[in-house]
Amino acid sequence: MNAFADRLVAATEEFGPLCVGIDPHAGRIPQLFGGDTPEGIENWGLAMVEAVKGRAGVVKPQVAFFERHGWQGMKALATILEAARDSGLVVLADAKRGDIGSTAEGYASAFLTADAPFACDALTINPYMGIDTIEPHVAAAEASGKGVIVLARTSNPGSADFQSKSLEGAPLFERVVEALAPMIDRLKGESGWSGLMLVTGATGPDEARRLRMLAPDALFLVPGYGAQGAGAGEALAGFRKSGNRLVGGVVSASRSVNFPPGASDATTIEAWQTEIAAAINGAQADLLSAAGG
Repeated sequence: MNAFADRLVAATEEFGPLCVGIDPHAGRIPQLFGGDTPEGIENWGLAMVEAVKGRAGVVKPQVAFFERHGWQGMKALATILEAARDSGLVVLADAKRGDIGSTAEGYASAFLTADAPFACDALTINPYMGIDTIEPHVAAAEASGKGVIVLARTSNPGSADFQSKSLEGAPLFERVVEALAPMIDRLKGESGWSGLMLVTGATGPDEARRLRMLAPDALFLVPGYGAQGAGAGEALAGFRKSGNRLVGGVVSASRSVNFPPGASDATTIEAWQTEIAAAINGAQADLLSAAGG
């Protein structure tokens, strides 16, 4: 299997940097699909996968919105993950796992191993319990050609409460990324990019530029674009220039492409599809314009 980083780079070269979230927020799934039920979120998620095909190359289901429905919701997640991968999409599971020892190995087995029940291409994890909590995920990723997406500087308003606190003369998030350097090297693909991705919020463009200096070969996952208020230029602040384009990761959009204004009013599946396609196309065009693609 090709390295995760190479698969993601190929997807962005073909379609652009947009990563489409699949986030079935409570109360927002149209009755056309069955509403806010396990069946409804599965039908809606599969429809989102169909809408993304040919328009973007990467999707990011938010695991929490499936977990809230218990085992039925997780069954829906497994079905959607399989459909997305079968469709040729690169699939990032947004679960933000983080724990020690055998517990971390359990999380890695659930998402990153060859026989994982929730098989995806990469998994988001929280590093703030220490490097030993990251190692099981990186080891699983190495063995199966997968990726690991580490929270560095997130997009939420409270991110500065801890991530930006000074530690020996630099913000904590910078110290975290410095410590990840050996793991970044371990997950490099033939493209030169690493499958150890960093989450760096579009709401902090200066921090993203700093992280690019610290980790020149790490792909970025950038949340905060669209509904959270950041524009395309801010979202791409940490990307690198390659020829006439900015490259180096993906920019996530969820609510803006999951629930555009016209979609909630749609009375037919066809009308819903039209609204979703327009939202995805618009976000991709906006990012491609800013990236020079």
